Amino acid sequence: MQLHGYYRSSASWRVRIALNLKGVHANSVAHHLRKGEQHAADFLRLNPQGLVPALTLDDGTTLTQSLAIIEWLDETHPRPPLLPTDPLRRAQVRAFAQAIACDIHPVQNLKVLSRLRQLGLAEDQVTGWAAWVIGDGLKACETLIANESGPFCFGADPTLADICLVPQLFNARRFGVDLAPYPRLLRAERAAQAVAAFADAAPERQPDAE
Repeated sequence: MQLHGYYRSSASWRVRIALNLKGVHANSVAHHLRKGEQHAADFLRLNPQGLVPALTLDDGTTLTQSLAIIEWLDETHPRPPLLPTDPLRRAQVRAFAQAIACDIHPVQNLKVLSRLRQLGLAEDQVTGWAAWVIGDGLKACETLIANESGPFCFGADPTLADICLVPQLFNARRFGVDLAPYPRLLRAERAAQAVAAFADAAPERQPDAE
């Protein structure tokens, strides 16, 4: 398999974590987002959206969208599970993950930020808006797991929720968001960072890191 990504892409990072947790190897193929390599014709044939990650399987099939890729991994490589067996708990984990992947993260997408700059917004307005969205979203996420015993987001083992949380907190720091109001999220992050599968997926450990 080949994982098409970029070292600092949050969505690619999620898939790297999931692959590591499952013990599944995929060759890394880097596409430098700031140089526009995701818009090259050969990559657009793999993913018409021009976004990373994309996972090309052994038979040549290509999967896109990080959460869809991770759920495919969970279904085809069921150990360790990334979603609880109980339907209610599965829905709760998915809701937390989607709050990050669908509502918080897209605002920090390079395509979105670049468009805001093209529309004439000053840099402090662009980054300030992104930081506000992150803080507002993390406040909700903190509440969603406030009563979870942990140490991870939803119990004693990492799930899809933790896979989405760790890259998002990295992004939050990049945009200068104060994370002190989110002690429960930080506790889950510390638990995840102690797991080799998470640590090895960090941006600075990737072949294309700058």
